Amino acid sequence: MKRFGLVWLAAVLLLGLAAAGGAAAAPTTLKLAAAINIGNMPFYAAVDKGFFAKHGIDPKLQLFASGAEMSKALNSGQLDISVAAMSNIPVALERGLKARAFVAFTGSAYTNPADDNLLAIVVRPDSGIKTLADLKGKKVGVTFGATNDLFLQETLKKHNIPLSALNRINVPLSSPVGLFDTGGVQAMVMFEPQNTMMLDKVKGAEVLQRGGGVVCFCSQVHGLPDRVYKDRRLTQQITDAVAETDAWLRDPKNLDEVSVIAARYIRGLDAGIAKRIFKFTSFDPRIGKNTYLAFSKTVSQLIAQKKMK
Repeated sequence: MKRFGLVWLAAVLLLGLAAAGGAAAAPTTLKLAAAINIGNMPFYAAVDKGFFAKHGIDPKLQLFASGAEMSKALNSGQLDISVAAMSNIPVALERGLKARAFVAFTGSAYTNPADDNLLAIVVRPDSGIKTLADLKGKKVGVTFGATNDLFLQETLKKHNIPLSALNRINVPLSSPVGLFDTGGVQAMVMFEPQNTMMLDKVKGAEVLQRGGGVVCFCSQVHGLPDRVYKDRRLTQQITDAVAETDAWLRDPKNLDEVSVIAARYIRGLDAGIAKRIFKFTSFDPRIGKNTYLAFSKTVSQLIAQKKMK
């Protein structure tokens, strides 16, 4: 476990590198990926607002349905850099992915190793669910193997509720709102914006629990060693672009424009809904001691859930 953590965070040293001087060069083409959720706003905004271009990068952004798909694309050479959630990357590393993290992306793991306010358990009005114990015997939607699944299992563990007591339904990230609306499940464990979209779609739906400090809903930007270490100037340019984008995202005066960008990338998301959910987000590019603690804890959780050896 320590080996994975030390290798994964080794590239943090790159954050201290100074960009090389010299004459302006042609922009470097960069193939990058993001998932389709609110946590991937830094890449959406960096592309749309020109922060990549400002730092000498010509971005070619591809959207994927899951972190696992992005890791596979990165490993195959389809991508130069990718984003991976803290709950996904340890498994990928164990299976042979040689990625290195070099700048934080989603969440505030630098200051809070259990930042999970983007995650929630939402229940239908006709479910009869008022407490976590009421989930027993109910159909509960979640995406197997994703961060919301880790969140559900750790929440149940914290309250001494066996996972086997639930009828857990595997829900693709493309369909939680529709399934919740039609009553295919009685409760759904998701992240934003899907949580708020379900609350708006189904009158009387409620949040049973939001967050709770049980997992880190956070992600980092990764690259293969040959890419990260070979062109350190480019790695610094990416880091600078992400850091500047994060600062722009955190500025309250930009909220209206941020919401419009989110709605442009996330299918079915209204800018008005997007504006309401940014209070649950955090974007901090720093990597530090608490990031390593979050990573180590996540590895322990994945081992306990038999998702890693």
